[in-house]
Amino acid sequence: MQIALYSRTTSGVEASDVQQLLDELGHYRIIPVVYKPFYLLIRPHLRMENELKTFSSSEDLNSGTDFLISMGGDGTLLDTVCFAQDKGIPVIGINFGRLGFLASIGREDIHRLAEALINRTFQIDQRTLVHLDSNIPLFGNQPYGLNEFTIHKKDTSAMIKIHTYLNGEFLNTYWADGLIVSTPTGSTGYSLSCGGPVVFPDSRSFMITPVAPHNLNVRPIVVPDHNIISFEIEGRSEQFLCTLDSRMETVSRDTQLAIRKEDFRLGLLRLHESNFLTTLRNKLLWGIDKRN
Repeated sequence: MQIALYSRTTSGVEASDVQQLLDELGHYRIIPVVYKPFYLLIRPHLRMENELKTFSSSEDLNSGTDFLISMGGDGTLLDTVCFAQDKGIPVIGINFGRLGFLASIGREDIHRLAEALINRTFQIDQRTLVHLDSNIPLFGNQPYGLNEFTIHKKDTSAMIKIHTYLNGEFLNTYWADGLIVSTPTGSTGYSLSCGGPVVFPDSRSFMITPVAPHNLNVRPIVVPDHNIISFEIEGRSEQFLCTLDSRMETVSRDTQLAIRKEDFRLGLLRLHESNFLTTLRNKLLWGIDKRN
């Protein structure tokens, strides 16, 4: 079994955490392949008899890679989408960040994780991705995201007008700072902080959530994910921002943008004891009385 290990160089992962994971994998003779920039940073702090193999891009991960482990927070896990792509490599998130909706496996579960991989005692949830089509090249060969696509005003410019269409039929004009189109996975991210609904991961829907709308009667809306959502943008500025998860591009008002469901999905591994309801209760403190 071969496992790829990814982490940002600024994710706050301790060398002792990496050492524990490598020791557990080595105990079960699981071969690790480490993201090269992170490996160069952490290597002086590790105890190893032999050098580890590394990878730098998605092309370095082949069909022999069984899993891709993300060490960090949810933002770190979102990065792995660009490495897993459509290769069908399941992603495992070990949480060293704060909230950890996606990276739901704690550092205390590293030993159980290694056992689960060997004994196949885990569940893989297939998560929908959002795909961006545009009339100019954007986001290289990775125009997709796990959480959301956003349109946003640039810098301190005035609010913008976003004319929004479903399959070519006019939906609404949003006078706002921006607009979020999130997947069910992304419903607990940026969309939630802007008043969007929490949606189960298998809901087969998109959430359209305005950012600071001028008209207070404009509310988030849930639409089936078979729709193609397109936009026309107006504003005092000639340029706007659009993002896919944590990646950002600057576009002009003439740029044509449309969102649809990606043709492939991302497999997200979880231990059997964990599920979406458990995550909601633990992370959002639902059903817990925190009063003194």
